Amino acid sequence: MNKAIDYYSFITIEKQMMEKADLSELSFREVLAQYRSSTGEPQTKEIVSLALEKLKASGKEVRIYDSSKQFLGLAVDGIIINNGKPLIFEKNIEKALSGSYAYTVTEDHLLYFATPIQDQYYQNAYVYEFVEDISYFYRIMDQIRYILFAGAGGFIVLITLSSLWIARSTTKPIKLLLGAAQSFSRQEFRRVHLNRKDELGMLADGLDSMGRQLHDYIQYQKQFVSNVSHELKTPLAAIRGFSQYLVEGENENKELQKIYAHLLQESDRLTRLIHELLLLSRFDKAGSNELEVEKTEMNDLIQQVTASVGAKAKSKGIEIRFREAVAGEMLLTKIYACVNPMLMSHAIANLVDNAIKYSSSPSLIELKLEHTPSEVVIRICDQGIGIAGDELERVQERFYRAKNASTANGSGLGLSICKEIVERFNGYIDMESEIWEGTTVTIVLPRA
Repeated sequence: MNKAIDYYSFITIEKQMMEKADLSELSFREVLAQYRSSTGEPQTKEIVSLALEKLKASGKEVRIYDSSKQFLGLAVDGIIINNGKPLIFEKNIEKALSGSYAYTVTEDHLLYFATPIQDQYYQNAYVYEFVEDISYFYRIMDQIRYILFAGAGGFIVLITLSSLWIARSTTKPIKLLLGAAQSFSRQEFRRVHLNRKDELGMLADGLDSMGRQLHDYIQYQKQFVSNVSHELKTPLAAIRGFSQYLVEGENENKELQKIYAHLLQESDRLTRLIHELLLLSRFDKAGSNELEVEKTEMNDLIQQVTASVGAKAKSKGIEIRFREAVAGEMLLTKIYACVNPMLMSHAIANLVDNAIKYSSSPSLIELKLEHTPSEVVIRICDQGIGIAGDELERVQERFYRAKNASTANGSGLGLSICKEIVERFNGYIDMESEIWEGTTVTIVLPRA
């Protein structure tokens, strides 16, 4: 843009100088017309003197040269100077004698403009050169540049602020809708409202309506599960009692005794399922602040869980090994987390029980307690049947069982209950597994 300003501005001033040169040439040729002669030095001096007198006010300086590039006369600021020695640009004179306009601009913004003067034979007999101070032109150009650059800067600032405002007014509601969708995915339903009448406002209204319907449906579903679980407790207790009575009372018919034992086993399985459903119902209804939480030493907690499931693991030929957290070489350290000890024990025991159920004999289940300045990490590693990679994310869903889980009895609620318990204490569960290689379940909790 800067070069374009210079280019078009110089074109304008060049045209003005050409027009001025043409007028001066006409005046000079009028003088020549009065003294038509091909020779004679006195005659030439008289022509130069008369031409200077007539053209001395046409520029800051006025010079006249002959066809041999000899300097003939000079006028400065309207005054004729005899024996002056001005600054001469020979290339200007040569170019003018060839029949073209020529000009040079110096660093102090003086323009030297030369034009040829033809005699009656149309020969370039003289060169007329005038000097113009064009510093005013550069000042105007600097002002124009300042105005343009200031305007461009202001325009850029305006565009930037407008873009930020547009981006904010557009992205802010999108972020709000995205946050609402993410909350819905965690079953955390809240009202979504945008005071807009465009497509984003319509989308917010639709999302709000969907959230309310999902919330109502999930609450109805949870209430239904809770009610059914409570209603089933009494008849299941009766069925189990009669089954126990039949098993203990039948001593003669072995086949019938097996049937009664199977009936008792299924009654126990259904009873565990009801207990798990009631536990989930308790989580659904209770807030995090309704659970009794205390600062708990995790080494001791895991030791107790390991001892409680040790008999079951031993009966299957499985070894359970617990590696306590250490601060240095062979130096045990106390690791605390704010949890409900009973519920946290239930979650860890459930995970260890899963490892026992899906491991064959002989094998090893290892529990490790690790820590960082801000986290408590519990790892449960087994050598069992493993879980397929595409099922790892789903096994923590309610009632979902992996395809290879048919090797052991289960309700599909154990992992989801563990997940609910850990998340209530601001933690999370991570799982890594390979088929027939084993599974590692990691519980991460905030450190107290």
